[in-house]
Order: sequence, then structure tokens, then C-alpha cells
Amino acid sequence: MKTKNILSALALAVSITLPAQAETIKHVQGEIEIDAVPQKVIGYSLAALDALDALGVTVSGIPGGVLPPYLTRYETNGAERLGTLFEPDYEAIAAMEPDLIIAGDRSAAKYADLAKIAPTIDLTIDRTDYLNSVRANVETLGKIFDKENEAAAQIAELDAALAALREKAGKAGDALVIITTGGRMSAHGVGSRFDVLYSGYGFTAAADNLDTANHGQAISNEFLLETNPDWLFVVDRDAAIGREGASAAQMLDNELVHQTTAWKNKQIVYLDATNWYLVGGGITAVKANIKQISDALSKN
Repeated sequence: MKTKNILSALALAVSITLPAQAETIKHVQGEIEIDAVPQKVIGYSLAALDALDALGVTVSGIPGGVLPPYLTRYETNGAERLGTLFEPDYEAIAAMEPDLIIAGDRSAAKYADLAKIAPTIDLTIDRTDYLNSVRANVETLGKIFDKENEAAAQIAELDAALAALREKAGKAGDALVIITTGGRMSAHGVGSRFDVLYSGYGFTAAADNLDTANHGQAISNEFLLETNPDWLFVVDRDAAIGREGASAAQMLDNELVHQTTAWKNKQIVYLDATNWYLVGGGITAVKANIKQISDALSKN
């Protein structure tokens, strides 16, 4: 019995002193080794912050700026504001001594500078493979934070909602997504930042060969009448960033748009601008986006 106790003690000592096996985490700009669950984390991407929240991971630092309503708890739970997505406060980040920094999308250009401070990963969403990119990021975070079961559950919910939407979208007619800002409009087609509406959610694009630049192709009310989509999906950028001015609904309430099929059939959908424009590929935002569109299709 005494020998068994000694052996047990030795085994326990070895298990305590030996480091955990390092895990290789691949990301957009490289790979890093992680040998323990990070305790002090900075979420420097709204999409990543969304996913971390969905997985129940505590975050110590976040960027300043507008947060979607479901993430405003970070404003009151002690998470520090560390500059902005475009201009990180490197001094404050270094002082925090984080175990991991998660960058992506708007902060991706600052990856190299952030990586000099602490281990950093870039989880920028690949807009050419949007939904798989969302899934992969959730799986990556699940692996890092020992939340694989939670990640699998989130992805299963996404896939079930997506399948239902795709079935409806395939019968809904063609569609166009536009963004309004500062009294101007731009259209986004296949291959654009909002390509997920077509390649992911299953809508037929109402317009071909649109400019795929980040800001889309500038359009007019005449373009909307000529294109005449069955469904018009609208992202009001000014609403997302809190800018005053004419709303998207006010801009589209005119004689030319009134002649379109989308207007006549009440098939203009004002998308959740914060989710689409600010958060992007966060899994909670994407599930909410799918639900909004699916509900609109069911209603009509």
C-alpha cells in the first residue's frame, strides 16, 4: 500500500510539472503554438468577439466604438477599451500583458504590430467562402478555449437554420443587396462583401457583373427600376454607425422605386445594419441574419 501511495504521488508530481502538449493553431496570417487555455484575452475583432461571447469565453479587452446590443455587456463587465479597430492603443495592450490577442477584418492590418506584444491570431472572414470561414473560426476558438462541444452546438444551429433558408430562397425569385450611406447607394453582387446572400443563402442575383470592390457599385433609383429585383435587401450604414441623415427607408420612398416588384410586393427588407456592416461574420450575428431573412420570406 505504501509503495502504491508513493507511486501515485510521483505520478501526480510529474503531471503537475510537465507542460501541456502544445497545440498548433493556424490562422489567416500564420500559425502559433498554444499550450494552455488563455486566461487574459483581447478580442480585437467584432466577429471574433461575437463568437467568444457565444462560447462563453471571458474577454479582458475590447476595441472602442459601437457594439451590437447583444455585446453591450462588455461595456459594464470590466473589459477595458483599448483604442479602436483601426488604431489600437498598443501601450495599454502591452500593460495588460494578454495571453492572446484575436484580430481580424478591420484590425487585420495591425496584426504584425499586435503580434509583437503577445501571441496573436488573425480570424478575418474569407468573403469568398463566408460560411465555412465562420464555422472554421468558431471551431478554432473552441479548440483554443476547450469549448469544442459548445462550438459544435453553435455550428449545428447555424446549419439547421441555413438549410431552411436555402430551401425558401431557392423559390423566392431574384434578389439584390444594397447599402445606403450619406444619401448615396451602392449595389453588391456575387463576389462582393455581401456575396453570402447569393452563394451562401441561395438567392439568385438580380444583377450580374457588379463591381466587387469593398464599397460596391454606385447606383441610382433608375438602376433599381431597371434591375427590378423580386427582393431588395438593404443595409443602412448610417444607422449602423450612428450617423444622422436620411434613412434608407426615406431614400427608397420615391416614384421610381415604387414601380419595382420589390416595392409592390412589399419585399424590401431592411437588414440589421449593425450585424451586416459592423459585426460581419460573428456566428450570433449570422444566425440572427438568417432568421430575419427567413422570417421575411415566410411572411410573404
